[in-house]
Amino acid sequence: MVDKTRVIIVNRQKEVKIPTGIRMLMRRCCNAVLKLEQFKGSAEVSITFVDNDYIQSLNKQYRNKDVPTDVLSFPMKKEDGNYEVDPESNAQILGDIIISMQKVIEQTEIYGHSMRREVAYLVAHGMLHLLGYDHEKGGIEKRHMREREERVLDLLGFSNAVSYIND
Repeated sequence: MVDKTRVIIVNRQKEVKIPTGIRMLMRRCCNAVLKLEQFKGSAEVSITFVDNDYIQSLNKQYRNKDVPTDVLSFPMKKEDGNYEVDPESNAQILGDIIISMQKVIEQTEIYGHSMRREVAYLVAHGMLHLLGYDHEKGGIEKRHMREREERVLDLLGFSNAVSYIND
C-alpha cells in the first residue's frame, strides 16, 4: 500500500496556461497508478511542463530523435531494481516526467477530448514508464501498458470511449 506520495510540479513554459485543478488531477493520477500497481512505501515523482523546443532537445539528447514528443520519463530505478531513497522523507524517488504542453493542446484537438484527460493520460503513461513498463517493442508489453493506462483513466472518471489511434 502506498504510504505517501510527493508530486513536485514545475511549469517551465509560458505558451499554455495551466488551468485550475490540473495539479490536483496530476497528484490523483500518480496516486491512482501507484495504487493500481500495488506500490509499497512512500514515493516521490517530479513532473515538469515544458514547450516543444525544450522537449525536442531532451528527445534528441536522450533518445536520438530530433522531434518534439508529448511526454518523456526518466526513471530513477537503480540496476538492483530499487529506487534511490530520499534520506529526509524515506520516499523512493521514482524519477521525472516531462510533458510538452504544446503537444497536449495539439493532441486534445486531434483526439477530441479535454486537456484534463490528455494530461491525465500523459501522467499515467509517464508513471508507468517510471515503474518499468515499456511499449517500445510493441506486442503484449505495449498492450499491457495501454490497458493499465485505460484503467487509471477509468479510476479518475474519464471514459475510455476515445481511442488514441488516429485513423
